[in-house]
Amino acid sequence: MTNALTSAEFDAAKAALDAHGVIAYPTEAVFGLGCAPFDEVAVRRVLEIKQRPIEKGLILIAADYAQLLDYVDDSQIGQDKRFMVFSHWPGPVTLVLPAKASVPRYLRGDHDSIAVRVTAFEPARQLCRALGTALVSTSANLAGEPSLTTAAQVRDAFGDQLDWIYDAPVGTATQPSRILNPFTGETLRS
Repeated sequence: MTNALTSAEFDAAKAALDAHGVIAYPTEAVFGLGCAPFDEVAVRRVLEIKQRPIEKGLILIAADYAQLLDYVDDSQIGQDKRFMVFSHWPGPVTLVLPAKASVPRYLRGDHDSIAVRVTAFEPARQLCRALGTALVSTSANLAGEPSLTTAAQVRDAFGDQLDWIYDAPVGTATQPSRILNPFTGETLRS
């Protein structure tokens, strides 16, 4: 992949996360705003920058399912639903899964569930792997405005509110990820 993170870029991304930073990075279709999920200071910064209500909750993106086990109550995913869950990943599908009781409201909003995705988009996957964590992943835009699709647009819109930007192209998807509830079969965003 030509957009691989250099060690200097990785160090800058890691330093940003360690300092309660908000980062921007490409996803399958749009740029995402993110941070370390259990960093309440950083998550609240993301919500403030985006002007997103806490009640809605946030999506987490990961390189693999293991990175989501601190957030998803895996014990509530019965054997009859496991294929339905894992058949979507890695890929551009966000699933609404039961949240662990320890997952704070600032991540899950007014829900007992958490929206999570194991991405197949290599730059985002590489970032999660390099940082060793799932990341908050909400579209880079003000709530209700069109999503941004380039690093330049993100810089213009958010400037010094962000601590690090992964300057790589977004994927080829034309829409943000689908959001599904694998337990009910309901499509929450197509």
